[in-house]
Amino acid sequence: MSDTSSAKPSRRSFLGSAAFGIGALAGMNISEFAQAAPGRTTDTVRLTWGLSGLNLIAKERGEFEKVLAKDGIKVEWLGPFPNHAPTLQAVTGGSADFSFGGSTTPALAAIIAGSPLVFTQFVVYEPRTTAIIAKDGSGIDRIEDLVGKSVAVNRSGLGEFLLVAALEKHKVDRSAVKFVYLNPPDAAPALASGKVDAWSMWSPGVDIARLEYKAHDIFLEGRDLEFQIDYTSYLTTRKFATDNPALVRAVNDAFRAEGKWISENSRDAEYIAQKAGKYSDQVRDQFIAMNRKYRYFAVNDERFISELQKAADWLAARKVLPEPVKVTDHLAQL
Repeated sequence: MSDTSSAKPSRRSFLGSAAFGIGALAGMNISEFAQAAPGRTTDTVRLTWGLSGLNLIAKERGEFEKVLAKDGIKVEWLGPFPNHAPTLQAVTGGSADFSFGGSTTPALAAIIAGSPLVFTQFVVYEPRTTAIIAKDGSGIDRIEDLVGKSVAVNRSGLGEFLLVAALEKHKVDRSAVKFVYLNPPDAAPALASGKVDAWSMWSPGVDIARLEYKAHDIFLEGRDLEFQIDYTSYLTTRKFATDNPALVRAVNDAFRAEGKWISENSRDAEYIAQKAGKYSDQVRDQFIAMNRKYRYFAVNDERFISELQKAADWLAARKVLPEPVKVTDHLAQL
């Protein structure tokens, strides 16, 4: 890929160091950590969830709420939400306290647009399975075949970012491809009906679509992209983080504990996710085989923040984000 040498974070380079953070969780008393410093104006936290991912499993499994209950914190779950952007709107509008652990790209876009949001922590999960898919028999088998075609993506989100990166890698001008901005619930039927020619999407939607619509990958993030520019993130408002640092720390740690459990109990986690997502046993078994691992990064992790800043710069340079943003200005002070 051209023009990426200065913005080419290595997954292996920081994932190796991330293992320390996960390993340290085993001996950490979450309630003691949350009480290390004062700072809480509410005993209720309103959390968003979707039909996939860690928040779904946390909600369904029930242990997350028990952990926070030890600190006298009650959890209210709001959802389901189709993707990260609407949860950011809910937080900004005051109906929720945390976004649901989604893409950093729409989070940065919302911040640039003026939303008073701050990051509370970050997640990296492997393997990365976001893909651009097209229906079998469509004649679209490689990125170059997208010239003159339409691709469904979520605006300023992981779908749009992956398509931009794929076109750049294969030296296809963006103007030669029609970007169709659709949220996942609308993009799936658009691909099925032929209203769009391809779809850039993450799991489990992309995995379900491959089976239901007889589709195939033309670009797979973990296989075809040499760097990572989009991460998973949690956000709240700056005021909520300022007023409730102890609560934010407690929520962060409860999510870390949930991620640790999922990483160590992949099979059980995927059965929980399937029940709520209502997808086939074949898709579930594919996820079990992936054996996904979740690794967390704190907002004071300078190395990670440096990589995220490179990502933000890359996205701004390619107009996925409308303008540059300084990540360190939008971190919760915990």
